[in-house]
This record gives sequence, C-alpha cells and structure tokens, in this order.
Amino acid sequence: MAIRDRMSGNEAVAMAMKQINPDVMGAFPITPSTEIPQYFSEYIANGLVDTEFIAVESEHSAMSTCIGASAAGARAVTATSSAGLALMWELLYVAASSRLPITMAVVNRALTGPININNDHSDSMGARDSGWLQMYAETNQEVYDNFIQGILISEACRLPIMICQDGFITSHGVSNIELIEDERVREFIGEYNPENYLLKHENPLAVGPYGISPYYMEIKRQQAQAMKDAMPVIRDVAEKFEDLTGRSYGFFEEYMMDDAEVALVIIGSSAGTGKEAVDRLRAEGKKVGLIKLRVFRPFPRIPLAEAMCKVKAVAIMDKAESFSNSGGPLFNEARNSLYDLENKPYAVNYIYGLGGRDVTVEDFYDIYQDLFVIYDNDDPGDVYRYIGVRDSRFI
Repeated sequence: MAIRDRMSGNEAVAMAMKQINPDVMGAFPITPSTEIPQYFSEYIANGLVDTEFIAVESEHSAMSTCIGASAAGARAVTATSSAGLALMWELLYVAASSRLPITMAVVNRALTGPININNDHSDSMGARDSGWLQMYAETNQEVYDNFIQGILISEACRLPIMICQDGFITSHGVSNIELIEDERVREFIGEYNPENYLLKHENPLAVGPYGISPYYMEIKRQQAQAMKDAMPVIRDVAEKFEDLTGRSYGFFEEYMMDDAEVALVIIGSSAGTGKEAVDRLRAEGKKVGLIKLRVFRPFPRIPLAEAMCKVKAVAIMDKAESFSNSGGPLFNEARNSLYDLENKPYAVNYIYGLGGRDVTVEDFYDIYQDLFVIYDNDDPGDVYRYIGVRDSRFI
C-alpha cells in the first residue's frame, strides 16, 4: 500500500534518495537545495542508509566527487541550485562526455546578477546543452516520482540526469504526497551493476582521456545518439512506474487539449496556476488548453509539435531569458519543432517569473485573451513578449 504523508519537495527528494540508498553523495550547501543533503545526512547518521556522504568545499568539488564515484562503479547523487550549478559548469560536460549516470536534484533558482535567491529556470536552462538529461516537476509528488525514475533512466542511457523543481515553491512548500514502500522502490530500481568501471581489474579503462581531433567528434556524435535513444527509455520506465504506482507520466501532460482552440506550453510549478486559469475559462465557455512539458532533454520534438498542432495559437512560456533577441530557450526549441509542419499554429513567447516574480491566474487570463486576438485576426504580432513586468523605459 502507498504511504500517505505530507512533506516539502526537498524532503521528498531526500526520501527518494533514502529509499534508493545510493553509494555516494557529494554535496555542498546552497539555498534553496541545502535541505536535501541536510535531511539525507540525518538518514546516514541514523544508520538508515549505507551511503558515503562526502562534505566538500564547493559545488565544483561535489560534482568531482560524483564523477570519481560513478567512474569507479558507484551510484552517485548530489543536489544544488543556481550559482552552485554554475560552479559545476566544467564538470557537467566531463560527467556527460564520460557517460556517467549521476543523478542530481536541481532546485531551480535565479542566477546572479543582481543577487536573487528566488525561483526561475535560468540555472538549469543555462546548462541545457551540457549533455545532461533534464526533467521538470510541477508538484512535490512529481519531483519524488521523477527522482526515482531518473535513477533508472540515467543508468539505462549512461547519461547524467537533472531532476528539477522550483525553488521555494515546491522545494519548501508542504503538500500531500504518496510514498512508495522502501522495498518496492529497491525492487523497482534494482542493483546497479555497470558493465565497465575503474575498479574492474579484468577490463582496465580510462575515464576522461584527452580527446584529440581524430576522435572528439565521434564522441560527441555518440552522446547525441544516446540522448536520442533516451526517448524510448523514458517512456518504458514511465510505463513500469505506472504499473508500480498507478501514476502516469509522459514527456508532457496535455490538459483540456481535446477540443482546445488556443493553448499554453509551460514548465514547472506555474503549470498549476495555468490549469486554474484553464478551469475558470472553461467554465466561461472558452475552449482553452495547456501542455505541461516534463522532459526537456531529450526534447520531445515530434510528439510536442503534434500536440501543439491541435490548436490555432499557442503561447510558449519561458521562466528564463536567453538574451538571444528571439525569445527564451523553450520557445526557440518548441517553435522550431513546428517548422516543417503545414498546419502549424501561430506561436508566441512570454518571458515570465524571472527572479521569483509572481505569475497569477489573471496573468494567464491576459495571455489567453491575447491568443484569442491572434486566433480571430490571423496575425501573431510581436512573437517575443514579457508578462508581469513594469515597462523598463519608465523606471
């Protein structure tokens, strides 16, 4: 039977780690992810797990610890946020190119500057091209479920994975949650038995060698193929997880999309606010829908494009700014996925929520109203927009 409890998203991740019982955790504290190693270290101190906890002097060293442990054949986990993730930047590429299945909880927080400790997605979106798998959660339940699935996905693909949740919103907010029994989690993930590792004396190997030009490009091509091959793995693990729990997950969730005329595409906890706006507008007779993206790496280009093509106008929401003069990271990838399709919707981008700026049901009302104007006029207008910001020309 499922265990019903109430806990924060950070507690939920620490609980998932406890049930997985990894071999090594390297960690350094940074708000708002600090509670994850804090809670988990209590499990270690109380003898509830066998994990070797390595307290390091920086996030760079935390990832170095995980790289060494994973290369040696151990299950390795860590957690970080914001500038902590940025300090790992060099090592993110090392972990991915070495094909090491490290599972990292990322509690999304704005990157400096100016200094800000609140939520947006600039940290993990900045690392989107580092070769890591990325999954995002709307709720505390989802981040717990994603972390357990992430271990299996990462190990099957031999790629590191970021399990992302919104800082303070889910990480510190307490909600009802259904936990899986410890023994069922252990059975689900199984024992980690890598084929090759540094301590396997029968098969000596090098990890992270110098990639001279005759070999470097082939290594990158193999990484790219591994990311493509992760698509069916993610789907298969989700099916097994549904058999275990009854909870269904895909690359994204479609909400009220069957007969929708306009829709949003969004990542993370703000999807809950968007769904509330959908419910209210549906009660007013408006045919609106929402697509919540769960998997950002690998990007589910074809299925997402097919889902967006159900409507005539779509607003793609970015909680990170690319400074590209062409919109945010989600917008550019989602809109690109529509390029070859004949009956594609009009697509516009909204940058929102930077540095923890509130996004409200009323904000979503305004966006849906904009979409209906596009729907009626067959004209998207300016496709690169902001919502919930004061006009900077008058500050």
